[in-house]
Amino acid sequence: MAPPFTTVLVANRGEIAVRVIRACRELGIATVAVHSDADAGSLPVRLADRAVALPGRTAAETYLDRDRLVAAVRGSGADAVHPGYGFLAEDAAFARAVAAAGAVFIGPPPVAIEMMGDKLSARLAAETAGVAVVPGTTGALTDATEVVRFGDVHGWPVAIKAAFGGGGRGIRVVASAAEANDAFASAASEAEQGFGHGECYIERYLAWPRHVEMQIFADAHGACVWLGERDCSIQRRHQKLIEEAPAPALPDDVRRAMGEAAVRVAKVAGYVGAGTVEFLYEAKDGQDGQFWFLEMNTRLQVEHPVTEMVTGLDLVAEQIRVAAGAPLSFTQEGAQRRGHAIECRVNAEDPAGGRFVPAPGTPTALVPPQGPGVRWDGGYEAGDTVPPFYDNLVGKLVVWATDRPAAIARMEAALAELRLEGLPTTVPAQRAILAHPDFVAVRHSTVWVEQCLTLPDATPGVEPDGGGRSQEVRVGGRWYVIPRPGETTRPAAGRGLGPSAGEGRRASGTVASQMQGTVGRVLVAVGDAVEAGQGVCAVEAMKMETLLRTEIGGTVAEVRVMAGQAVRAGEVLVVVEPVGDTVAASPGAAEEPA
Repeated sequence: MAPPFTTVLVANRGEIAVRVIRACRELGIATVAVHSDADAGSLPVRLADRAVALPGRTAAETYLDRDRLVAAVRGSGADAVHPGYGFLAEDAAFARAVAAAGAVFIGPPPVAIEMMGDKLSARLAAETAGVAVVPGTTGALTDATEVVRFGDVHGWPVAIKAAFGGGGRGIRVVASAAEANDAFASAASEAEQGFGHGECYIERYLAWPRHVEMQIFADAHGACVWLGERDCSIQRRHQKLIEEAPAPALPDDVRRAMGEAAVRVAKVAGYVGAGTVEFLYEAKDGQDGQFWFLEMNTRLQVEHPVTEMVTGLDLVAEQIRVAAGAPLSFTQEGAQRRGHAIECRVNAEDPAGGRFVPAPGTPTALVPPQGPGVRWDGGYEAGDTVPPFYDNLVGKLVVWATDRPAAIARMEAALAELRLEGLPTTVPAQRAILAHPDFVAVRHSTVWVEQCLTLPDATPGVEPDGGGRSQEVRVGGRWYVIPRPGETTRPAAGRGLGPSAGEGRRASGTVASQMQGTVGRVLVAVGDAVEAGQGVCAVEAMKMETLLRTEIGGTVAEVRVMAGQAVRAGEVLVVVEPVGDTVAASPGAAEEPA
């Protein structure tokens, strides 16, 4: 059988680019990788048949530049483009530009991307399909006063969300009216930087929901099938750490109703290809529970391997075949699920103390575990640098077993065997989660990690400071050790993080970056009067924005950076001259990662 395309250009990087390249290879399709300067020697570039350079380092200069990518399509002669996930995967203008260049966009029609990519029109589509949505607004916010009005009517907290967002970015949970201004500005800024659209809307914030999403697949011949759900409730900063399929403790009738609702939403959108309809689910007092439509992702999900493991399907290969016009290779009755799968996203982050600070660097060793039912989808090998400009996903460890307890045991063993040295990762946190009685008994929710999980204040594998050139600085109410070159910023040993941490200590007016990254926003100017706890600067690293606050009130004496400037961990960004004798701000003035 002839391959559906001759050449596919992969408009992405890292782990998903590797995944697509391997699927194309099995189908007999040649591949073209694109790469920034930072990714010039990356694993996808080494695996692809050809590579095209996108000069620059930042996402905006490279993987988000439609014109450069379309030029790469034309120059390479590719007859199809796979966008992966993130970047331009849900960009209708890019899909149209690919078609205008004479290639096939391996994804849904642009109209469906527009309808579901705009979270406001997606909510309306769900209502048209007869699916309940989380209470919220149907228009874009214009200022923070609308947040306050909504919160006063519906109750606090509320959630501000990017209208064109995804991947947990552009979301801020607002606990009170006093937080509305900063939260609105931060969400809009992150949405603009990450998605090219700053529009936001607001929803009621559910206190203890689970995040359950349904994988659907549709073809151009009218068939649409739900393949089963994934539970993605283990999150930090609204981004997933662990996913599993099927969702545990989900009644079969709820599962079926959720799948049928997802298909109805997809049909309203005129959907073709792989897509995910996301729901929030709450069960109380032993009842079956209720689910609400959250959003639809018009692309392949990061966590698609757990669905592949329980169905035995290759979703990337199916995407390619459907994009070429073939009918689905399975029916609703034929989409059977077997056993249980769990995925851990292994990210370059230091989870010490629950902070999950981005930690770009170079793995000195990377040896994935092996054995029955164990899979590693990685974007790096030992010696490859994980740069600070993009998402910090190193790879995904996935296991399958006959039931959930066996899958948990297999994942615990696989994480223990994984050898990943040279930079901090999320693995210690994931091992703690898997062993926790709440996770085992399915008592967790989307906020469980941040509200209930206690992680040690030093990450195993990160060596303590040996003295010499390091120093301690206080950022947003917390003390950090600024490391020697090549080391990672971490909390200072022996420094308390509780309410009494700053008692009796003279506060500092020096605000420094806690990570290597890029200045996203400068919120003050020299001469401005500021209050203790006020945000003065925002730094973005690995697609996470951190708002840095001054711990004292006073007058801004120095602003040493500007938006778009790269900064190092420990670099002083803003200096505030105190007014009178001040003490350290309370933990409420701590940094706010997105």
